[in-house]
Amino acid sequence: METVPLTSERKAQLDEYAKRHGRDPAAALDDILADYFDEKQRDYNETVQAVREAYEDVKAGRTRPAAEVLEDLRRKHGFPR
Repeated sequence: METVPLTSERKAQLDEYAKRHGRDPAAALDDILADYFDEKQRDYNETVQAVREAYEDVKAGRTRPAAEVLEDLRRKHGFPR
């Protein structure tokens, strides 16, 4: 097992988290990292899917003129002209 240095503040946070969850610090850290990396992977997959869908929309001609979109955003958010 490799050791990773932590600041004293981060170690205290990890210890508190582990205590609240009834885990030892190493297992708690593993859980936290697994959740983090899973979330990042989900975010990445969702982004890739959104880009693919947008690309398909563009290829199929499902677009609006930029001026129209910008005007809608201006009105929606109250931006001045």
